[in-house]
Amino acid sequence: MSLTILQKSDLSKPRKNPKIALVLAGGAVSGGTFKLGGLIALNRFIRNRKVTEFDIYVCLSAGAFIGSFLAGGIPPDELLKALNGTSTRFNQFKFYDFYWPAVGEWARRAGHLGNDAVRVWPRLAKAVVSHVSANREDLGRRVREALRHPGYGTFEKVIGPLVSDLLNATPLPHAGRYIPSGLFDTSRIERYVRENLARNHIPNDFRMLNREKGNALYIVATNLNTAKGVVFGYDADPTATIAQAVQASTAVPGFYVPPRVHGEEYLDAMVRKTANTSLAVHKGADLIIIYNPFRPFMNRNRYQLVPTASSLSELGLGTILNQTIRTMVHTRLYAGLKKLRLDPSFKGDVILIEPTESDAQFFSINPLAFWNRKEAAKNGFNSVRQDLERNYGEVSRILEAYGLQCDLDAIGESLDDVLAAPPAPAPARTAAAAAGGAAPTTAPAPGHVPAPRLRIVQ
Repeated sequence: MSLTILQKSDLSKPRKNPKIALVLAGGAVSGGTFKLGGLIALNRFIRNRKVTEFDIYVCLSAGAFIGSFLAGGIPPDELLKALNGTSTRFNQFKFYDFYWPAVGEWARRAGHLGNDAVRVWPRLAKAVVSHVSANREDLGRRVREALRHPGYGTFEKVIGPLVSDLLNATPLPHAGRYIPSGLFDTSRIERYVRENLARNHIPNDFRMLNREKGNALYIVATNLNTAKGVVFGYDADPTATIAQAVQASTAVPGFYVPPRVHGEEYLDAMVRKTANTSLAVHKGADLIIIYNPFRPFMNRNRYQLVPTASSLSELGLGTILNQTIRTMVHTRLYAGLKKLRLDPSFKGDVILIEPTESDAQFFSINPLAFWNRKEAAKNGFNSVRQDLERNYGEVSRILEAYGLQCDLDAIGESLDDVLAAPPAPAPARTAAAAAGGAAPTTAPAPGHVPAPRLRIVQ
């Protein structure tokens, strides 16, 4: 099960200039490349309108990195080539762009420690000497009692008054001052997006992009200090550049130092939202296609991940955290869809694309593992291709109601042409190729308005 469909519209009624939105959730490196593989399959499947030609893009975390280029007209094939080093339009996205050490942050924290060592610790040493001198007899009595009756109670009687005097003498610095706020720095991500937008003559400005391309790009982040979501966009918050918004949206807590943009610090958008589908609805989307690479793994066959491990707990803390994050992300997403199903103001349709719940291969890939991106891309391509084959009638019925022509044969069998081919310009499509080959579909009965439903199709 990997396709969820929420249909609320009357598919038999013609639509005049419907708005189509693409919502891209996060997923770090493996989830991002998984989405790229799936987007390539979807891009081939829809013959007359590409994923770079939608009206609204709502992007979070790794989806912000991808969506910023899709909205600028760069196809997902080219983005995958950029990761693979075979693109003629992009610099290769290198491992140190993703794992750039936060040296400045570490130095700053070390500076705090050094400063406090000079300023605070001598005063503490002086306070210890003063306490011992002023309480020599009482301290000796308490120490002797602790030796005669060792235990926590007598130990606290010795240490407690000393600690109290130390705290009164000089406030101890917060221990967090010495701990870095992240291991890596997002500045290389911002630089990569900025430089490659410029290289492809795409504005690094939300308003200019909207004027030139006619679409709306929204990148979501979380404000660290207010814990509120922030939407960057041409008619939302336009103060950040697109590259800065991507930098803010991708800052995984603990992994990256929270980037500072115009005096505010930000965290990964998925701290608050999984997909922010409500934003697409608010901006007038009629058809919403959501791509979420994170869903919990259903470990029905207890030995399907590792032959010697019958439970996910046996694979360690990383696997437990992976399952936990996926569960929270997936649960929030479905809660949002159920809320949307009950919203009388939304009369459109939603198609949610996810991995299958039993995809052991993709679940086994660490979301932050840069080296497994090719495997993740192939996995995403095959997942979407198989979903579209299994659910062609259901999906094509909805897409074609919005004027999108579907062709299963155009998807192909693999990503080898993208991952292995040398850099070359794509051949131009002929008018005949663009006009023919549509697979037959079943039209809805005239006037039939199906009841709103949220269901999994297989």
